[in-house]
Amino acid sequence: MGTGRLEAFSDGVLAIIITIMVLELKSPAGEGFQGLLTLTPVFLSYLLSFIYIGIYWSNHHHMLHACSRVSGGVLWANLHLLFWLSLFPFVTRWIGENHYAPVPTAVYGLNLLLAGFAYWVLQQTIIAAEGSNSLLRRAVGRDTKGRASLLLYAFGAAMAFLFPWLSQTIYVLVALIWIVPDRRIEQALVAAPTTPPGPPDP
Repeated sequence: MGTGRLEAFSDGVLAIIITIMVLELKSPAGEGFQGLLTLTPVFLSYLLSFIYIGIYWSNHHHMLHACSRVSGGVLWANLHLLFWLSLFPFVTRWIGENHYAPVPTAVYGLNLLLAGFAYWVLQQTIIAAEGSNSLLRRAVGRDTKGRASLLLYAFGAAMAFLFPWLSQTIYVLVALIWIVPDRRIEQALVAAPTTPPGPPDP
């Protein structure tokens, strides 16, 4: 089957996730700037999560454009990714309302780790469905940035119990690394031959 329905469904889910996150932003108790300042941690958590959702949306879009067929395994791998992304509103509000306490900070990092791992699983499932010579396989290569991100998420989640500020810095750093558009797939699409991809590996 084609990728159109999968991409449309994923776009809808990500839009709903962002909507839920913004609805979790409550107005301040008072009418002055002091009450507004008390919501700074909540807003910063929302901003970081919004950026992460945007990163996933952008890279998911590029990945599916490098995909020519969708198997049952790809459908379930995509649902696995959407499950972990759907928890973003929960962890975002928890870490924001508790002013970046150790446990919420660790759980936030764990959610980032599991979402990143789910994205990697989806990527590998697509490659398996299209074959080792697929466009996506050539585009991602050794995927050094993706693997490094998973290690940083794990390290950040572990450090949350000792240095929460370090964990938060790591989460922001990884977002900054990914916020720069990833041109690997775009370049592979431009350089790709017009012949269709070969059959999946046995």
